[in-house]
Amino acid sequence: MKELLLLKNGEIVLKGLNRRQFEDALKKNIKIALNPLGRFEIASAQSAITVKPLSDGIDLDEVCERVSHIFGIVSFSRAALCEEKTMEAVLSTAPDYLEQKLRAAKTFKVEAKRSDKKFPLKSPEICAELGGEILSRFPHLKVDVHKPDVTVYVEIRDFGAYIHADPVRGAGGMPVGTGGKAVILISGGIDSPVAAYMMAKRGLRLTAVHFASPPYTSARAEDKVVRLLQKVSRYAGPMTMYTVPFTRIQEKLRDDCPEELFTIIMRRLMMEISQRIARMNDCAALITGESLGQVASQTIGALNCTNEAADMIVFRPLIGMDKQEIIDISYKIDTYETSIEPYEDCCTVFTPRHPRTKPRLKFVKEAQQKADFAPLIEEALQNLKVTTIYPEE
Repeated sequence: MKELLLLKNGEIVLKGLNRRQFEDALKKNIKIALNPLGRFEIASAQSAITVKPLSDGIDLDEVCERVSHIFGIVSFSRAALCEEKTMEAVLSTAPDYLEQKLRAAKTFKVEAKRSDKKFPLKSPEICAELGGEILSRFPHLKVDVHKPDVTVYVEIRDFGAYIHADPVRGAGGMPVGTGGKAVILISGGIDSPVAAYMMAKRGLRLTAVHFASPPYTSARAEDKVVRLLQKVSRYAGPMTMYTVPFTRIQEKLRDDCPEELFTIIMRRLMMEISQRIARMNDCAALITGESLGQVASQTIGALNCTNEAADMIVFRPLIGMDKQEIIDISYKIDTYETSIEPYEDCCTVFTPRHPRTKPRLKFVKEAQQKADFAPLIEEALQNLKVTTIYPEE
């Protein structure tokens, strides 16, 4: 009996004439994710993708684990491929393949999907025949069409007949790479990894920018960011991280700018540098983990001052979320425990005692221009550290 994975597309089915390019991107992402596990045949047809193992000894549990993190898949199932596309093959395959699930259940139902209209039986007839066969093999079972313990699915497709039970919910969203490319400003906190995950879910390919200020921040703080991105990379795929040496810029900020404007000017400098890196990598947008009103630099006035420093679009997927909602997602993607490790990031260096919550752009720009950060920005861009991030094993 051949076993494979049957994956169901999500929003891709709504893409009309562009659907093929989305499916191709999804298949490419699946291939990259599964490549370390062996050889696979990956094919798409009729709003579904089949993943057939071609190497011996492939761990399908690990395949399912990796597939569960791939955006663009709404659900997936381990399925048996019937030797022939006949009702006789369906009747012999389903009870054997699902024996363990059916013996442990008390109730069941059968659902059939007949995409191949040349198949001689219609969906209700397939359900009736297979239901009768299962009842004869497992007499302890009862049919429950509303809340069964097990739902047996039969799919008659152009390229074969498939048997599976109770599909697993996938990651949803759009295939990474179909939405373009963007830079995520990544700190070691809770918010920015969640923001990265949410925008990758909408199809963006990510490049990460992290600001480090040694000796005020430690090598462990940078390592923490790498580990966070490795977790995000399970969903977003491999990415490049640029570490910006930010110490001299922050020291000049401390020495030459009004204390109450430290945070606003720092955020503007981060946006300017990140935008330069974005253009180096053909990225068309910036992403931040800001949430309206969460801290002094995230008021409407402060965000307006920050926005003015960049002329490309800035995505803030967390802008309307409260902290608990953000934390809940960080638990889901397994970044929370790493995010709360007690290593300082540069955003906490030289924190003003009384930050301005309603800054005026005119005065912010005057203070920034007076300090003249341009030479230090060029120096930082000449000394970027580049790290390639892969999903953690």
